[in-house]
Amino acid sequence: MSNRREFVVQLGVGASALVSGAVFAAVPMVAESDPNAASLGYKADASKVDKTKFPKYAAGQNCSSCALFQGKASDAAGVCPLFAGKQVSGSGWCSAYAKKA
Repeated sequence: MSNRREFVVQLGVGASALVSGAVFAAVPMVAESDPNAASLGYKADASKVDKTKFPKYAAGQNCSSCALFQGKASDAAGVCPLFAGKQVSGSGWCSAYAKKA
């Protein structure tokens, strides 16, 4: 009977380890060629934004200062809900930019 109990406890510990490992797994970066990213004019380096195509872009705007950026302003990358939970470069930009309040 104790073998069964140990098995159930170990099964629970193993399952929680798998879940926590999945949570901490690296989140992929969005590619500029991703159809959604391309439609929003996403650039991993904001200094490379086509200013004639996106006249609302202003120097100093970047993902890390956007209201949608889910990370700290000092983070090199963070998740953006516009890109299905993929990470964007903190120094990137897209046309959905909205300054953090």
